[in-house]
Amino acid sequence: MIDSQTFTQTNGESLPHLYRRGKHKIFIGMSPGVGKTYRMLEEGHTLKQEGIDVAIALLETHGRVETAAKAAGLEIIPRKQVFWSGSTLTEMDTEAVIARHPQLVLVDELAHTNIPGSIREKRYQDVEQILGNGIDVYSTVNIQHLESLNDLVLKIAGVVVRERIPDRILEEADEVVVVDVTPETLQERLKEGKIYAPNKIDTSLQNFFQKKNLIALRELALREVADNVEEDGIESTNKNYCNVRERVLVCVSTYPNSLQLMRRGARIAGYMNAKLYGLYVDNPNKFLSREESLHIETCIRLCQDFGGEFLQVKSTDTIGTIIDVAKQKRATQVVVGETRRSRWENLLKGSIVQKLVRSLLDVDIHIIANERSAPN
Repeated sequence: MIDSQTFTQTNGESLPHLYRRGKHKIFIGMSPGVGKTYRMLEEGHTLKQEGIDVAIALLETHGRVETAAKAAGLEIIPRKQVFWSGSTLTEMDTEAVIARHPQLVLVDELAHTNIPGSIREKRYQDVEQILGNGIDVYSTVNIQHLESLNDLVLKIAGVVVRERIPDRILEEADEVVVVDVTPETLQERLKEGKIYAPNKIDTSLQNFFQKKNLIALRELALREVADNVEEDGIESTNKNYCNVRERVLVCVSTYPNSLQLMRRGARIAGYMNAKLYGLYVDNPNKFLSREESLHIETCIRLCQDFGGEFLQVKSTDTIGTIIDVAKQKRATQVVVGETRRSRWENLLKGSIVQKLVRSLLDVDIHIIANERSAPN
């Protein structure tokens, strides 16, 4: 029976096809030289030995002898020649790959921009075309090429990354593998000439390959994949899912100690490399004085200064709203101030902290004492 699923062919027409959509596995790393291509070729050889029809659609060795040697024994689909600006250049021949139709193709440098005049602008678009024709793809990319991280990478390494892929490419991948080495190992590889030519080594060590840059980029790569794992886990089960990444929710009010809470929450988030949220539950039945409004605005600015996201929710149910927001944002840590309720109020209405603990079973609750609190 013919599968009625349709996809866009290279000529732009949508036609029924016998093939299911191919599966996409991405090898991601913190920078050039971590071994993404080598790992991809290793797995290609393993699958070939298991009887899978494997071919290389695009390989960039950058003169690395070990990488080139690892490609030996795997079929390489010839590139197409493109004449541009007085020169003959080469690109991946997507149409030849589809015509050859192996079970699996290996594609290097997913974020590459094709030569002007190509059918598609970006290599990831060629990969999507190959996947649509029922061919599995293994590809490689560095974390700095992810669109949403562009500004952050600029702050970390002072580099404007011009070749980027949309975040959805990583999110839609069937599998993402982090190829990881320590910054020290990567610097050693660079000094040994295994990444760049000798004339580029010193400049690279003084710029992009500084240890502090590599540490930050490594953390980005690991965190990004952890977030994807977490999202997949949440989507695939209706049960409570254990969060991979820490998230801190700071609950502020019009009381003066809210700034103290915000700072404490930011420190906790900093220790844990966690996402920071601030929350103010705005009771529509309560009128804020000018001083109180300015206080909340100060809390908002402070949260943003710490790199956090501030949420302002209108509700008459403060505790219920805190619980709902904590669940929606998948908070792992909640920071609240010491209660100002009297003992009688706690007896009659129940303890705020006890309600949070009962409702947020897998969340740590931090109760911050007031700077000048008097016993009730």
